[in-house]
Amino acid sequence: MTGGPTGVVAGKAKPRGRFPHIRRGGDMLFVSGTSSRLPDNSFAGASVDALGVTSLDIRAQTRAVIENIRDILESQGATLSDLVEASTFLVNMNDFKGYNEVWAEYFDETGPARTTVAVHQLPHPLLLIEIKAVAYAPQR
Repeated sequence: MTGGPTGVVAGKAKPRGRFPHIRRGGDMLFVSGTSSRLPDNSFAGASVDALGVTSLDIRAQTRAVIENIRDILESQGATLSDLVEASTFLVNMNDFKGYNEVWAEYFDETGPARTTVAVHQLPHPLLLIEIKAVAYAPQR
């Protein structure tokens, strides 16, 4: 069964622009680029101490991104197993190993097709990763 209307998902961080978390096109669900940002606008896997020193954890950020995508899909009655394609954007390819290890906690070789690219930067300096995804979830 499908969930509510596509758009912005309650309980998730509000998009930083005028676009939805998820959009249905027929039997396909398109998940906008998703980060580790939490509803309170903090970031999982990112902290800044009193001296301004940042600590960024690719594993924690990757886990939060995948779980945010999972929650967004669930708003439409879909699951991570419905994903058919994912595009990952990493700020630094040196983070590929940690990202790949966490990815393997959720998916195996039967999971979504995947592309991973390095980008110059993401919309916030504490972000190491963003993932956009497509799921096949027939309307019922």
